Amino acid sequence: MTRIVIIGGGPGGYEAALVAAQLGADVTVIERDGPGGACVLTDCVPSKTLIATSTRMAVMSESAGLGLRFNGGPDGVVGGLEADMATVNKRVKALARAQSFDVAERLAYEEVKIVRGEARLVEPHVVAVGERRIRADIVLLATGATPRVLPGAEPDGERILNWRQLYDLPELPRELIVVGSGVTGAELAGAYLSLGSKVTLVSSRDRILPSEDADAASVLQDVFLRRGMNVMSRSRAAGVERSGDGVIVTLEDGSKVEGTHCLMTVGMVPNTGGIGLEEVGVRCDSRGFVEVDKVSRTSVPHIYASGDCTGVLMLASVAGMQGRIAMWHALGEAVQPLKLGWVASNIFTDPEVASVGVTQRMVDLGDVNARTVMLPLFTNARAKMQGFEDGFVKVFCRPATGIVLGGVIVAPRASELILGVSVAVQQHLTVDQVAHTFAVYPSLSGSITEASRRLMTEHAY
Repeated sequence: MTRIVIIGGGPGGYEAALVAAQLGADVTVIERDGPGGACVLTDCVPSKTLIATSTRMAVMSESAGLGLRFNGGPDGVVGGLEADMATVNKRVKALARAQSFDVAERLAYEEVKIVRGEARLVEPHVVAVGERRIRADIVLLATGATPRVLPGAEPDGERILNWRQLYDLPELPRELIVVGSGVTGAELAGAYLSLGSKVTLVSSRDRILPSEDADAASVLQDVFLRRGMNVMSRSRAAGVERSGDGVIVTLEDGSKVEGTHCLMTVGMVPNTGGIGLEEVGVRCDSRGFVEVDKVSRTSVPHIYASGDCTGVLMLASVAGMQGRIAMWHALGEAVQPLKLGWVASNIFTDPEVASVGVTQRMVDLGDVNARTVMLPLFTNARAKMQGFEDGFVKVFCRPATGIVLGGVIVAPRASELILGVSVAVQQHLTVDQVAHTFAVYPSLSGSITEASRRLMTEHAY
């Protein structure tokens, strides 16, 4: 029986463990924090739970245009609503623990052994956990990553925070400064704005979400500004310091921003130091990320890696797929290498931003020849009924054949809507085939078939 040791119990680890166990391997997962890892306990699950709460509050607060009125409530609270953060955070942490318990139960059902502790490779085929030594035929590294700390802005867990410390706050931050306008910064800035915080978003770039579709980022920034967020573009933080019951963020130009709390969202660093990788010959890049090929192999043939520690794409779905691919390959199963062009991603702002396949930037730079249609969401009947005005559906296809190459959706629950475009991309469907597929009327998904009809009728193949 093949002995597999997996270091890390997040999606890149536990998904791999399930596959390996079902294929008859003897599997041990070593996890420091608990089943599900940081993704379940401190990162993805808690943040998306908080965001779900904030989205519900935003919908209720903006329902006046639909004829709804909220009576009562404390003075000064928009729409008579306020967030009870003690209850919100209690629910967030409870759901995280419950999800971790579900992962543990599933692993136990498949007879996967779980060892709690810090792991280190002491020999190519030996993993140490304290004084214990575990021999392995195959090792999978799924150690994840940790919030990057900006020198001069070290989190203290009270006023200067990383996103893993938010859920211990007893009250809603009155004036929250978010440093970093990437995915995590945008998601949490939008969430706390909807919950009632006065939010300042410090962005070092010209716009928020600098790595995402420019049209999508523009829509979201307009929404943030309309809802009262202060977005400071081309402003780079140089340091953060406590000041009584608040914080002062100093920018590189010398100006200062004051608030009650500061949330640092300036990227991630891989958890690859001090675990014996160099000693056994596993190569890492200049930033410390483990180098892997398309089937998750490292530079050492029997050692694989998955998830955030590889720096491939920091998404739970990618981590899980990397882990599954690693086990299929290691155990001799048929496997298809990871194809990043098939990866669907979502930003859980309000509205959400989902994308898959070819990007607008690739088209603009001439890297890909594609036709494009973008339909504003306010032209969709269901969107009108529900009062959704911000967003769009964008679809890319090949000029000659009409094969769908990708798409971007900015809409409520875009994370659900993008599946149709993802299927089209992965299965090489044409816009004709999508256009001839029935969509419910009225529905937001109808904009996907409508965009395909526009591409089908406007261009001859």
